[in-house]
Amino acid sequence: MRRHRADGTDPDSHPMTVVHEPPVLLDIDASAGIATVTLNRPAALNTLNPALSKALRDVVSQVESDTAVRTVVLQGAGKHFMAGGDIKTFQATLEASATDRKRYFERFIAEVHDTIIRIRRMDKPVLASVRGAVAGFGLSLMNSCDLAIASDDAYFTLAYRNIGASPDGSGTYGLPRAVGVKRAMEMALFGDRFDAARALELGLVNRVVPADELTQATRAWAMRLATGPTRALGRTKRLINDSLGQSLANQLLAEQDAFAASAAERDFIEGVQAFVDKRPPVFSGT
Repeated sequence: MRRHRADGTDPDSHPMTVVHEPPVLLDIDASAGIATVTLNRPAALNTLNPALSKALRDVVSQVESDTAVRTVVLQGAGKHFMAGGDIKTFQATLEASATDRKRYFERFIAEVHDTIIRIRRMDKPVLASVRGAVAGFGLSLMNSCDLAIASDDAYFTLAYRNIGASPDGSGTYGLPRAVGVKRAMEMALFGDRFDAARALELGLVNRVVPADELTQATRAWAMRLATGPTRALGRTKRLINDSLGQSLANQLLAEQDAFAASAAERDFIEGVQAFVDKRPPVFSGT
């Protein structure tokens, strides 16, 4: 298991040096092909500030391009996933002029939106593992992932209205597609809090497990994804994500191209032969 800071250095290389924990941790289990990205501001409920935003973008960019990584797990350190934006950071902007404050948040949000785009486009599954607070941008971030497992103590809210703001992080894109327009409107316009059972009912998470089983359940799903036909799974992800903006004819052409591309790869040969041999396939991700 390799642990990295967001700058790629090894925190264990200088054991006598006092190291301030970075806002995002990256652990790569190279033997399993699993990268675990951990939001690491537990004392602040992993709320989003500029340092976390930059580190998250850098780490997501790194795992996106790392060919050894076959699936990504996104989680929060401590008892919470992410309780939205860091209000103390927001408060520090209140003395600025309206123009300067507007420009500040345009830059800040552009950076986190780059991260959302990278998560959605990367050709490997991203699994959110959430507990505790999943609020504001935390809810948008979870919803941008391909799959989500929640502990039964998780709670959710699209809380932007409480600070006089509108959603970001693709919340207004992903939520109507996940729960329907009327329910997305209710979540956004009222900002009410709801529990994990309701999130499961709405289709925002795939599974809810007892809090003490979250790590084990997440690992099991991550292993299933990482031992799958990586390139074919990436094409499947892209097909589903693009489908709502496609005509039927264009979607059928995309499916044709994706299947044909998969058929040219080693994992297709292995999958077909394993089926004929009546044995489990051993995919290499190639």
